[in-house]
Amino acid sequence: MAVLYDLDFELSVIYIFMKTIDFSYFIERYNAGEMSEAEKLWFQKELNGNEKLRNEVSLRKHTDEVLKNQDIISLRNKLSGIERMRTARIPVRNSKKPVYIKYAAVIAVLVLIGSLIIIPGRKLSSSEIMNRYYTAYEPTTGQRSMQAKTNEDFTQALEYYKTHDYRNAAFYFTKVVENEPKDMYATLLNGISNFEDSKYRDAKQSFGKVIEDNKNLYIDQAQWYLALCYLRTDEKNKAVQLLGIISNEDGFYAKNAKKIIRKLK
Repeated sequence: MAVLYDLDFELSVIYIFMKTIDFSYFIERYNAGEMSEAEKLWFQKELNGNEKLRNEVSLRKHTDEVLKNQDIISLRNKLSGIERMRTARIPVRNSKKPVYIKYAAVIAVLVLIGSLIIIPGRKLSSSEIMNRYYTAYEPTTGQRSMQAKTNEDFTQALEYYKTHDYRNAAFYFTKVVENEPKDMYATLLNGISNFEDSKYRDAKQSFGKVIEDNKNLYIDQAQWYLALCYLRTDEKNKAVQLLGIISNEDGFYAKNAKKIIRKLK
């Protein structure tokens, strides 16, 4: 992808592409200080007019800080436990502690620290991964299908989707896709609705159709959700393979894809 040097042009390009995705990727980049100047300007404007987004940014930042400190807290607790056990086993009246006891305590601490450094993080279950990395896709005001203004089925489906009534949303999105099979936005939302309703087979078909079309703006989202479908249906190898593709393409979900792969291996 060519580097964009004109700030106004970059802002306009970012605005167009931001319409097609949810905010979770940008929240993570914003909190990590990884945004370009144009992205930051756009995102701060979104924050000014979106209280829900501001709350989400604050919650994510707090969660990251808690997770970051989790290993340190765990180490402190384990070291405190070792010290309590050592103290309990040595009589208080014995002021001259044998040298071998002191060395044993030091060795135990070193072994514990070494194990925390050498042993990699534990694998996460699909449910834990979903809780940590998944945020429901929310269409923004600008996101509309080409026929949204005149298609009553699409409008109805979108209303159900926004109220999290995914079963009815899928019903109406299916009608839209049957009448307009080339509408990849409706196809994507149909897949996500079925995903949210735990109908993973139907969801996979929709995401596969978006990916195979290869001429739309929703391929990144379709790949991401298809990988999540594989996680939900315990198809680990397929999930890892697709997540690898996502991470190598340096797209919107690349960073989380890399993190999930590390947690699965």
